[in-house]
Amino acid sequence: MSQHDILVLYYSRHGATRELARLIVEGIESVPGVNARLRTVPAISTVCEASEPSVPSEGAPYVEYSDLQECIGLALGSPTRFGNMAAPMKYFWDGSSSQWLNGALIGKPACVFTSTGSLHGGQESTLLTMMIPLLHHGMMIVGLPYSEPDLMSSATGGSPYGVTHLAHADGRAPISAEEQRLAKAQGKRLAQAALKLIGD
Repeated sequence: MSQHDILVLYYSRHGATRELARLIVEGIESVPGVNARLRTVPAISTVCEASEPSVPSEGAPYVEYSDLQECIGLALGSPTRFGNMAAPMKYFWDGSSSQWLNGALIGKPACVFTSTGSLHGGQESTLLTMMIPLLHHGMMIVGLPYSEPDLMSSATGGSPYGVTHLAHADGRAPISAEEQRLAKAQGKRLAQAALKLIGD
């Protein structure tokens, strides 16, 4: 079986969304024949002269639009910003018109994940709004079914729309055991769906 890449693309300020991404990578790579390609996006600034280094000082490399073309599936994650994805992630998708025009993502599966500072701080609205550009790109959304028992027992995060994490206001709350299992399950489910769709 050939090796196929699933793009795990995230933005994280305090590390919680990055940790969810890492757990999703574990789930993806538990499926034989699939590799996770972990990427992030640079921060943006209202100061015109401000710019990020071309290579991050730590963590995953920055995403390139070619990663969209080369992947067989996508896991997309962002912290919540007023019930929506963070501006750096939105900026990346706003620049993806060429990939939309050439159909780079049509027919590929995708899932979404997020972390918030409060339990009712927009987890589900962020997941739903992150799906919108993916649907415009022709992707197929893979959620989390209630066959995952942690969806019914988690008191901190978890949704049929995608895995979530309650990070608290300082962003430092550890990812709960339920959230960890849900993140791995989501990655595994995405990888399995991607392989089915390409016929492997």
